Amino acid sequence: MARMGLSKISGMPPAINDETARRDAAVAVVAALQDAQQRESVEDFVGLFRDDATWVTAGGRRLIGRQEIAEFTQQVLPGAMRESTATYEVVHVVFVRSDVAVVAVRQRPVDLTGQPLDDRPEGRPTYVMSEEADGWRIVAGQNTQVAAA
Repeated sequence: MARMGLSKISGMPPAINDETARRDAAVAVVAALQDAQQRESVEDFVGLFRDDATWVTAGGRRLIGRQEIAEFTQQVLPGAMRESTATYEVVHVVFVRSDVAVVAVRQRPVDLTGQPLDDRPEGRPTYVMSEEADGWRIVAGQNTQVAAA
């Protein structure tokens, strides 16, 4: 079980040592990403990235730094969920180190009632996350569209 409270040495929250708790923390970031996207919250979405993060969109656009990610997200997210949204399913997590995770996700387009939209392409985002003093953050991400079946 993960320890709670502050480290006596640094005053920062202690590192999560339990692999299950670390995996749960990484999955929670993906859940927060889905939630922010579905609510069209640019601030909450962008807040999941480190300041120096790199993101490559499903359309192949490379964004470097939280500011650039924010500017792009402000242009595309508001109003994007009027007719449909997406669900995010974590399909694989591997820890490169105890504080660095690679997280593979299935991003599935759904209508506003949650029914899959099989005629729309899915996404296959991969996120590299690191454990920071204030929690897990996305360091790098790449989304790839997969043609609809």
